[in-house]
Amino acid sequence: MKAALIFLVTAMAAGQSPDCSAVPGSVQDGKAREYDSETLYEYMNGNSEGYFLYGFSKMRGVTCKLGGVSFVVDVSEFKSAELAYGMFTGNIDPRLPAEKIAAGGQVTPRKVIFVKGQYFGEIAAEPDGDHTAALRAGALALARRLPGSVEPPAALGWFPKEKLQAGSPRLVPQSVLGLRMLQRGYLALYEQGKAFIVTEESEQAAKALMAKLKERFIPSGPVAGLEDGFITEDRYLGRMCIFRKGSRVAGWTNIPAGLEPAEQGKRLAASMP
Repeated sequence: MKAALIFLVTAMAAGQSPDCSAVPGSVQDGKAREYDSETLYEYMNGNSEGYFLYGFSKMRGVTCKLGGVSFVVDVSEFKSAELAYGMFTGNIDPRLPAEKIAAGGQVTPRKVIFVKGQYFGEIAAEPDGDHTAALRAGALALARRLPGSVEPPAALGWFPKEKLQAGSPRLVPQSVLGLRMLQRGYLALYEQGKAFIVTEESEQAAKALMAKLKERFIPSGPVAGLEDGFITEDRYLGRMCIFRKGSRVAGWTNIPAGLEPAEQGKRLAASMP
């Protein structure tokens, strides 16, 4: 048991600190890197805000050389697997296909990103060229060494699939729909508007949030069959239906003419657990 525990700890430590074994035949170029929330800004040339929005904790990285190509390997740890996945979906190109690398990945000719558990991995290649095969192989090798789940957040399955746009749903780390009271949640874009789900800490907290929403958007009528459900209209969010389901507050906004807001709300509620 002790030997197994030592092996597990060693494997986890190795998985969290990338080395050039992810790129076979390469050699390390320079020292390994490590950054936290105080030092990431300098490494990212000021572009670290996106990492902080998703609960960044630390980053470890290394640069590997293979022939005339440099592979910059970085693994960032986030406060939860959900937030790490949010970082991943916030960085993918919805016009390009995703791949099954751990919980999710996307490969382009010069960069690969992936997510596994609380870890978000990136490998970038220099100079310009098609490095797709090497990047994919490196990401798969690195992902195998990282601890954590290879399953995406369950909330992604709570939205209807019909007419869902590419790249949706995704985690919005703050101000869902541009509303501060919707602090963090999932947003899905459809051909017929937007759907959102925000999970509160308790049913009471969800009820309190619904009360605030009713103050912000004066209901034009209730919706039978939906907890605290109401329909309303807003200058920016258009026609909408908002409701509560246990500790979750959800709704459908920007509903075009010809569709009933109440029916769109019920459609979303039916897909939620």
